[in-house]
Amino acid sequence: MLTRPLLVALIAGFLSATGFAPLDWWPVTLACIAVLLHLTWHAPSTKSALLRGWVFGVGHFTLGNNWIQHAFDFQDKMPPVLGYFAVVLLALYLAVYPAVAMGLAWRFTRLVKARWNEPDLGFVLAAVGAWIVTEYLRATLFTGYPWNPMGVIWVPTPVAQFAAFTGTYALSGLTILVAGALYLATQHQYRVPLVTAAVLLVTGFVLNPGRVVEDMTRPHVRVVQPNIGQEGVDQPDYAPRVLAKLVEWSGQPGAAPRLVVWPEGMVNYYVEDGYPQRFYGDADPRWVRGRIGGLLGPKDRAMVGGNALFFEGDKLTGAGNSVWTVDPAGMLGQRYDKAHLVPYGEYLPMRTLLAPLGLARLVMGDIDFIPGPGPRTLDVGGFGKAGVAVCYEIIFSGQIVDRRHRPDFLFNPSNDAWFGSWGPVQHLAQARLRAIEEGLPILRATPTGVSAIIDAHGRLVGTVPAGQEGAIEAPLPKAAPPTLFSRLGNWLALIAAFASIVLAIAFRRLAR
Repeated sequence: MLTRPLLVALIAGFLSATGFAPLDWWPVTLACIAVLLHLTWHAPSTKSALLRGWVFGVGHFTLGNNWIQHAFDFQDKMPPVLGYFAVVLLALYLAVYPAVAMGLAWRFTRLVKARWNEPDLGFVLAAVGAWIVTEYLRATLFTGYPWNPMGVIWVPTPVAQFAAFTGTYALSGLTILVAGALYLATQHQYRVPLVTAAVLLVTGFVLNPGRVVEDMTRPHVRVVQPNIGQEGVDQPDYAPRVLAKLVEWSGQPGAAPRLVVWPEGMVNYYVEDGYPQRFYGDADPRWVRGRIGGLLGPKDRAMVGGNALFFEGDKLTGAGNSVWTVDPAGMLGQRYDKAHLVPYGEYLPMRTLLAPLGLARLVMGDIDFIPGPGPRTLDVGGFGKAGVAVCYEIIFSGQIVDRRHRPDFLFNPSNDAWFGSWGPVQHLAQARLRAIEEGLPILRATPTGVSAIIDAHGRLVGTVPAGQEGAIEAPLPKAAPPTLFSRLGNWLALIAAFASIVLAIAFRRLAR
């Protein structure tokens, strides 16, 4: 029996975050979860189980979200040191969810008793069901923050392909099950670990999509990464410098039709007509659109990110984090407005209360962004239909596709220049999991990396690494047939949680 369970829980939680990118030490995560299950089983009370789960979560989320501090380095209204406190405060809240999961698992073992007082499959299954439910709640309550669900650790492995059938949160449940099997093995119970290992090996072999094979007859996509971050964003030469770099890396029309995609918010001019003249300055929106259209051949298209403005009369009421399609004539097509905005990033909650206290948005400007209506499919001419998920919208499993009008691919423009060195690669891993879930390729364009073309099985067709300028051009990957998840969404997570609890009860009653 461990003599300092809270210290062990904190260390195990901290180390468990190394299973995510950039380290990808997923066996360490499994071992740490096994330790958490051991601590939970031996907790003397519900309160103690909750506390051990909470301390584990504090360590886990503090390391896993360390990149958030970097966003404060670009905020002149608040000191950068405040970012460290923000990371810890967020971890103190997020840790509530693993705490509740472990508290529920502990209570289950006391309510549904077996003949022997040893950890068993019933206890592990109860932990699986509780983890699925609490992780889903983390993704949805208070606008949701589903960054790095446990299932993401499998992205470098064929096990990630389960997400097409289970979704992310049930895949996280599978992670707890595997860790539980490891824990049972330490208790000299080998049947469950052996069966679990055999199932993973067989299904991993069957589901392994193999190497990427490009279809050169497909229209091409070109993903541009200018490698210009937030430094100097308030300087007068920033907008023309960024536009020039985007134009430079967009290349020239070729034999195959091209879809050129630019990162989030990189067009630092207003491209729509009809705003009061004072907002345009010297930059005519027709000139800006002409620069973009001039890059395109007759069958080419572009998808670009910038800001839309909303007015009541002549009064500016808000902005949109938006994406437009652009044709060779420089005409704007359909527009998507980001729906899932970042609190304290793109808008300040309770502004009248918090602004006088000195708090501000992390994104420059005093006008809050206004959310769009939700998932939308845009027509991109000869390239098919595009779904759009701007920046961290891509981490919201089951919330990024208009299921009535399934797209042919997803476009994920993002700005990860805020996110330090850990954030961008973690963001990419979560985008790859969305591709697997939905069976859709993803075009991911960021200013400083990591930009990527991802196929419908989550494989990387090509990337531009972080900190480099450049572009990727490749045939647009095909969509896979609709996956089970694309049809049922997160009902699969609730079904998996319910099934885990039912099986846990059945197993313990049979073991009486």
